[in-house]
Amino acid sequence: MIQRSFRRLLASLACLPFAAGAAPDTGSASAAKPVNITVASAAAGVPQQATGDPADLWSSVDARLQQGLENLVKAQGLDAAAREGRLAIALADVTDPEAPRVATVNGDHMMYAASLPKIAILLGAMDKIQGGAVAGASMQQDIEQMIRYSSNAAATRVLEWVGRDRLLALLQSPRLRLYDVEHNGGLWVGKDYGGHPAYQRDPLNNLSHGATAMQVARLFQLLEAGTLLDAERCAQMKEVLGNPGIHHKFVKGLESRPEAKIFRKSGTWQQFHADGALVESGGRKLVLVGLAEDPRGGEWLASIAAPLYDLALATPPAAPPVRTAASGLTH
Repeated sequence: MIQRSFRRLLASLACLPFAAGAAPDTGSASAAKPVNITVASAAAGVPQQATGDPADLWSSVDARLQQGLENLVKAQGLDAAAREGRLAIALADVTDPEAPRVATVNGDHMMYAASLPKIAILLGAMDKIQGGAVAGASMQQDIEQMIRYSSNAAATRVLEWVGRDRLLALLQSPRLRLYDVEHNGGLWVGKDYGGHPAYQRDPLNNLSHGATAMQVARLFQLLEAGTLLDAERCAQMKEVLGNPGIHHKFVKGLESRPEAKIFRKSGTWQQFHADGALVESGGRKLVLVGLAEDPRGGEWLASIAAPLYDLALATPPAAPPVRTAASGLTH
């Protein structure tokens, strides 16, 4: 693993109007490039984890899990969508913080993610509370409504309380690197969830609300390891993410697996569908992330949820473990 300096890259880009009922403020989301769904070759210079953080996900691809994911995508009839850059998936078994097992399809392909990046606003709120700020009863209610029911009005109020610049600095911070130029971006919130134009699009992909499957997976990995924030804030964050109030996508797909406890945030806008979840089952800790651009995207994610869950539980670790890049993206 080669240590490299984190390079912050911010660009002031033109902001497009966003009126109620207008097309989503997606920037270049529709201009997806054809991508390769197979495992990428080993890449030098994977960013070094902060001291105490769990093992790096990009260097933790499990060959059997990866092959199983690729077979599953084909069996679901989604291989064309993956090749066209309209589908991204990350699947990770993070039960052992020192030896996670990862498989991805277009893991570093950044896409418009609708309300999924509200999970980043939640992180910002918990970070501010950890720093000594006091969230009153109304703000606590807004935080829950933002996550469990994806309230846009609540998300906008929480974002303003956290601070726009403060949140973007946190996402790009050397410790978290949840938006990392070395991995084609990641989680980004450059617009509120009201009727205002974007105030800062992400510098690499020109998106107002964006995510990569791998960076969402990393957030859940760090949360489960207790290193995303302090232990108390991680517990509070999981509590908010639990008991989701919207039963679609991964939640709907896992209804047939009642033993699974789900902590999740989803997103939907027109043809853009996203979901990210930490799933606990029988002592196992799994992360499922899906991003889709298609009118049927929500159905795709519901259909693939249980097979992803079953695949992660059933696939034994490869021997010897494969340590390679997991992006699945070719530029």
